[in-house]
Amino acid sequence: MKQPEYLRKIQSFARRELLDKDAYLDSLAEAPMPLYQRFADTGLANWWLPKESGGLGLGLEESVRIVSELAYADAGVAFTLFIPVLTTSMVQWYGSAELRERHLGRMSAENGFCATLGSEHAAGSELARISTTAARDGDEIVLNGQKAFSTNTDFAQFIVVIARAQDDPAGYLAVLVPRDTPGIRVDKRWDVIGLRSSATYQVSLTDCRVPAANVLRGNGLRLLEVGLNASRILIATTALGIARRVRDVCMEYGKSKSVKGSPLANNAVFASRLGQFEMQIDVMANQCLAAARAYDAVAARPDAGEEFLRVGTLKSALTAKMFCGQTGWQIASTASEMFGGLGYTHDSVIGKLLRDVRYVSIVEGGDDVLRDLVFSRYVVPVSKRS
Repeated sequence: MKQPEYLRKIQSFARRELLDKDAYLDSLAEAPMPLYQRFADTGLANWWLPKESGGLGLGLEESVRIVSELAYADAGVAFTLFIPVLTTSMVQWYGSAELRERHLGRMSAENGFCATLGSEHAAGSELARISTTAARDGDEIVLNGQKAFSTNTDFAQFIVVIARAQDDPAGYLAVLVPRDTPGIRVDKRWDVIGLRSSATYQVSLTDCRVPAANVLRGNGLRLLEVGLNASRILIATTALGIARRVRDVCMEYGKSKSVKGSPLANNAVFASRLGQFEMQIDVMANQCLAAARAYDAVAARPDAGEEFLRVGTLKSALTAKMFCGQTGWQIASTASEMFGGLGYTHDSVIGKLLRDVRYVSIVEGGDDVLRDLVFSRYVVPVSKRS
């Protein structure tokens, strides 16, 4: 079957700009890297943005195929390029027509980035405990607080801040804030262990004022929950791309490494492990694609925004992220053992791939958090839910 043109462009970009550049991509290079402009030159920047906003309107199933190819070459670059989907999906479904036209339209036209500010140090995974506040002052919203982890913020065109309504302790808002708004300060860029080609920041908001019309429609925590569906599925997909790269790196090593006078690839134990990898990779791919199709089915509805609010967290997004994170880690960990001492050095790419895949089970809800969500939302009978 002939590959779609967008996939051929992605594979060409990955081979040209990312493969065999692991030392640079693993160096915490200055952000944003120039290669993102070269990615924009492919015409695929923000490929998921709707056509009415000037985007290509590709669905999440196509996004899975794109992210798998990007993550095969470098998961940090893949993460940087797709993580704005979390922010744009909230604006797309719950922002006013003016906000969509102004901000999504500009982002599409200028191949820009955006970011979400949700997590905080003290609150951890309990987002209901966030302390960032949004106070109404006439026709404006005033934001104050500090956010712990936000990828792309420093070079974003706009951000969406999740905050507690100051006049309602039980209320939460999602507020669109242009990046050049006074009062936004990037405190630091985190020195992350993996995905070092991405850029994640700690950010402070001090008397940051925006029009009240910039508040998205609905409870901010619920909107974040909806937005996380797409990004969690694509985070799961990065584990798929990394696992595919691990398999291929192992196969090349097996051809060059000699054991008892014969290539390691001829060893039955080695062969069985790579056979196991292939089975796991196939299941990971099927899981990511199935989750993406479930998302796309909702997104295609005329009442998609309301249906996403009704459903909240998609079970398939949770299970895909958990399964792929755990399975990708198992594959990369096993591979590092297969490389022996070399696998524990910077001379082999396996160490980088191992560090990169670890993030899948940590960001946007660690596995224990997601297990609890699956239990409370999908295991406990509806009649017994609190």
